[in-house]
Amino acid sequence: MYPPVTTGTLGIFAILLIMLFAFIEVGIMRAAYERLGIPPRIVTVLLFGMIVGSYVNLPVATLTAPKIIQDQIVYFWGIPYVVPHVAHAGHTIVAINLGGALIPVTVCVYLLARFRAVLRMAIATTIVTGFVYWSSRVVPGVGIAVPTLVPGLIAAATGYLLKSFRAPAVAIAFVAGTLGCLIGADILNMPQVAHMHAPVVSIGGAGTFDGVFVSGIIAALLA
Repeated sequence: MYPPVTTGTLGIFAILLIMLFAFIEVGIMRAAYERLGIPPRIVTVLLFGMIVGSYVNLPVATLTAPKIIQDQIVYFWGIPYVVPHVAHAGHTIVAINLGGALIPVTVCVYLLARFRAVLRMAIATTIVTGFVYWSSRVVPGVGIAVPTLVPGLIAAATGYLLKSFRAPAVAIAFVAGTLGCLIGADILNMPQVAHMHAPVVSIGGAGTFDGVFVSGIIAALLA
């Protein structure tokens, strides 16, 4: 277990979450969540779970890597990322992050099943995926990183453009921002694992976690 970004950055995310909770409690966003079919308190729990779950990486594979960078803080677009200590010398562990991948993907599956707007969500996800892939970079020791606001802002725009009576913008934006970030940043860049020199390459972790989390916040604020 290790934080995907520094404690200070996670603290900022926590403050955003508290502000979001305050908006929910005063009823400003209640109608938006009712349209999604998710109780406001559950949304807050899910977002909190994303922060706590960002510390949990579930290993799925181990790859040989002769050169490993460790025990550093690396900056990308002004965001400090934590490079963890090497657990196994000469190897990179490929993992799936609980807070940055499994929890948000579970929410996406729920939204896809509820609204059945597969085509609209697929189009929006493809657009976000393209922009994220174009803007993502290999950060030695960290893995793949994306500009924090890119997935959320593009997802918000596509959500508004593709919304319909059946599929609200907030649902399209959440799915597009989450899946677009994971696919564009992590999945499509998996062939570059050997060039990352990272102790752990986590799908939904490190440089991708902040993009997924901010996408969820922006999507929630859409309505």
